[in-house]
Amino acid sequence: MPGAHTTTTPYEGPLSGKRLDARRVYSALVFLPLFYLLVRYGPPLGFFILVLAVTLLALTEFYRLHFRESSASPAIALGLGCAGLLLISMQWPGLAPQGLVLVITLAVALVSRLFSGEALKQSLVDAAVLLLGVLYVGLLLGHVLLTRAHPDGEWLIFFLILVTWAGDAGAYYVGSAMGQRKLAPVISPNKTVEGLLGGLGLSVIAALAGKVWFVPAFRLVDCVALGLLLAVAGVMGDLAESALKRSAGVKDSGRVIPGHGGMLDRLDSMLFTAPAFYYYVTLVKG
Repeated sequence: MPGAHTTTTPYEGPLSGKRLDARRVYSALVFLPLFYLLVRYGPPLGFFILVLAVTLLALTEFYRLHFRESSASPAIALGLGCAGLLLISMQWPGLAPQGLVLVITLAVALVSRLFSGEALKQSLVDAAVLLLGVLYVGLLLGHVLLTRAHPDGEWLIFFLILVTWAGDAGAYYVGSAMGQRKLAPVISPNKTVEGLLGGLGLSVIAALAGKVWFVPAFRLVDCVALGLLLAVAGVMGDLAESALKRSAGVKDSGRVIPGHGGMLDRLDSMLFTAPAFYYYVTLVKG
């Protein structure tokens, strides 16, 4: 389905070049210290506002990939409102049960698009896109709020970010330097088996470092398991977003972050690693 690609660029193949690498580093140098201060010393409300802001930005990019220009604004507004309500229910469960919010989102998605004046087939497709955006971006990323609510939440967040970043970096740099065998050529021609192995290895190393720095209660077996789990989840998240972008015919979801593209590009791995990490900590570690 054609999208309104006002913030995207046509798909152009492999990403490479020293300038891109430098911009990635510069972006990290600006963002990471601010993120650390907010998570470590800021109030829970500050962290919620950050998660809400990046969620709404990423969700806006998602909708602009898939909604046609004529129907984008009303649909985006509805989707953002539902996602915001969902995050509120995850941060403060007593205010709005998550199940109720999801039912409301489903009803809003179906009813609003059916009365949009478009053909029934197109209205149902738009309703599915509206609902998918809330679940894919809002629900999945909302798991960082659930993780932050844990008694050791700030340290768990640092562990999650470190291992997710290590998996992305290992896959990117090892794949760029040594990649030969394509991992998923139809979805993402730049992903390689060698990059996947690099991501797995660096994720495990980062998890071991995270045990020392942030979560000493984790056992060595937890670090190995989490390193492998989050690396695989991160690749799945990356491939899922690549499939969405290729279906829309674009390379990046936006241009908000130098060297990374859009917010959705930056969060693609986190959308899958956040739930995987939360349920490991909750169900396995108790």
